[in-house]
Amino acid sequence: MRIGLRCPVIMLVLLALAVSSAQAQSYKYASIDYPNAIRTRAWGINSSGVIVGDYRDSSGTLHGFLLVGGRYVTVDVPGSLIGLPGVLPTGLRSINPAGDIVGIFIAPPGSSEGCTLAGSPPCTKGFLLHRGTFSTVLFPGHEGSIPQRITRNGDIYGCYHDADLMVTMHGFVRTASGEFSSVDLPASMSNGATPDGSTVVGLYSDLTMMPAPTHGYVIQNGNFQSFDVPGSKFTEAWDINPRGSIVGEFQDLAGVFHGFLRTDDGYKSIDFPAAIGTHAGGINRRGTIVGQYTDTKNVTHGFLAVPAEDD
Repeated sequence: MRIGLRCPVIMLVLLALAVSSAQAQSYKYASIDYPNAIRTRAWGINSSGVIVGDYRDSSGTLHGFLLVGGRYVTVDVPGSLIGLPGVLPTGLRSINPAGDIVGIFIAPPGSSEGCTLAGSPPCTKGFLLHRGTFSTVLFPGHEGSIPQRITRNGDIYGCYHDADLMVTMHGFVRTASGEFSSVDLPASMSNGATPDGSTVVGLYSDLTMMPAPTHGYVIQNGNFQSFDVPGSKFTEAWDINPRGSIVGEFQDLAGVFHGFLRTDDGYKSIDFPAAIGTHAGGINRRGTIVGQYTDTKNVTHGFLAVPAEDD
């Protein structure tokens, strides 16, 4: 819902009330920092507490990582483009209870159809890591993909694209048996689903408006519904757990980024202490949230937010 603003101060107060309307929930926060990295981002967490994400090492090169039992492991897709400034060679986005991982890698120019310019959208490909073996996840007939989530039964959710990361992006699901279907909505991503696939969450940009605002969406039993954190400039939904709790990111009217938790009781802002911006990227069945935050020195860290009752 978009509201014409005449009094930003009043709207900020209303936003604070609306976003805190969810059932009271407190968290114990902890930073996630790959050793000696200059940037770390966490994207997903499974029911066992294993976390996946990406980091930039001291030389500026980007890698995927796995955090299990307090131990960090670097993950790079074999043959991915490494060393190009600003390009993410490998990024891990999700891990399911069986340990299957999905994410993205950058293919070298000429290695696949449409991939001719280093780091261009057609060179961004998806992968599945299953029992130590990498395979490409690519929607048939399209050049690039970004798998964002893998469920307990092996269904993969994400988006596909061609020459850009806006108009040609559409959400997709690939079932564990390898069958693809898409969300008939341009500039969209499917970012998570309940284990039975009955509820899917994601984000899309409204291309009928410029600049195109971004909204979250829920598809429940085939019924599409757009949503925004009340009073926000934009909303992005990034994951949903088996209980139906949704996490994501929104920007408030003052331009500050916050994570959010949406439950049947309403919305709750997720903010790492003393951060200048927070993004919630993943949630597991226990309600533990991972994401990233920016500190006052403009450095990005991953974070873990554990519900207080789990302490």
